[in-house]
Amino acid sequence: MSNITRRAIVGGALAAPLALAGTRPARAAEFQLKLGNNVPPAHPMNVHLDVAARRIREATDGRVELSLFPSSQLGSDTDMLSQLRSGALEMFCCSGLILSTLVPVASINGVGFAFKDYAQVWPAMDGKLGALVRAEIAKRGITAMERIWDNGFRNVTNSVRPIAKPEDLAGLKIRVPVSPLWTSMFQALGASPASINFNEVYSALQTHVVDGQENPMVVVDTAKLYEVQRYLSLTKHMWDGYWPLANTRALERLKPQDQAMVVDELNRAALEQRADAEKLNNELGHKLQALGMQFNDVDPAPFREKLIAAGFYRDWRRKYGDVAWGVLAEASGGGLP
Repeated sequence: MSNITRRAIVGGALAAPLALAGTRPARAAEFQLKLGNNVPPAHPMNVHLDVAARRIREATDGRVELSLFPSSQLGSDTDMLSQLRSGALEMFCCSGLILSTLVPVASINGVGFAFKDYAQVWPAMDGKLGALVRAEIAKRGITAMERIWDNGFRNVTNSVRPIAKPEDLAGLKIRVPVSPLWTSMFQALGASPASINFNEVYSALQTHVVDGQENPMVVVDTAKLYEVQRYLSLTKHMWDGYWPLANTRALERLKPQDQAMVVDELNRAALEQRADAEKLNNELGHKLQALGMQFNDVDPAPFREKLIAAGFYRDWRRKYGDVAWGVLAEASGGGLP
């Protein structure tokens, strides 16, 4: 585990753009890899990406330098995905649900209420389900690392009322990322979803373009969404993670031993980040309540029943195909219809 303190993670001590830790080697790097993402520097992913960048530079004797660009500095998720495909951006960390606009099956981990807890998530994403998704990503000229990074279980926040049952979502304008699965799920639940890239979320909430949004607590905290949201309902309606992605052509320009080092260090850092992200998401409730947010627990059963009645699971099983759906159903312990 890195020696970066908890205060650095939750207090925003790492400012954007992230400065690489350690002492820069005397000679210039042979390969510069730019990595973009949409979360603030204080998010556990960027904290641990910074550690991985230092390790990569040291392990390659300065031949490879990974430069981090958090907080959508290189553009929206849609922009960065396009840059990754063209090779203008060598690496990009994004949710599989965002990636699904290019690789449809990449959103499968976000099927509503598929996973109850991390005891189901990690065997699935480190096992057959993750392998299935990575194989499809590879067909688009993109390499996904073996270990997906944790974002957490997502909860609904809004500025209007607590969400305790599906009927409470009726008519609420909920920001969702640009992903068909998210839009479909919230429509099935009776809300009015609006697809907005994350770099525009705070202002959309502040100006009441939308009433609410949904994210893990660590994002609510690090992006200061508690300043513009009052109610946090513990829906835990989907688990979400970040795939570290590389333009395959760019990665293959590195020497084989350096390629292996980059992949190994990113996978190593992912396991460390998972522990921090889960701990933070479990601890942040007290902090967010102290900052003025009102929490309420949620029984997932009525929400799942609403999705069944609306044909949500039937439609997405048809879109993903029986093979992929079967892998997901097995990973969820039979919790899907």
